[in-house]
Amino acid sequence: MATMNVSLPDPMREWVESQIKGGKYANASDYIRDLIRHDQRRLHDLTAAITEGMESGRSPRKAEDVMKAAKTRLQNG
Repeated sequence: MATMNVSLPDPMREWVESQIKGGKYANASDYIRDLIRHDQRRLHDLTAAITEGMESGRSPRKAEDVMKAAKTRLQNG
């Protein structure tokens, strides 16, 4: 396994240390590996969603209707 040194500002270092003290992670490397795995999954899922959307074809809805629905959804939370 390769080694990589990373510099962090104090607040971030303290955050990592608090995650380790919480007991879920054995050390900083374990925590960083978990963050990377989550980021890789997120990117994979996002790419899959974009591909699915592109392959689904053009929507029959008018752009104005889509924008109106989006604004309504934002206003209603």
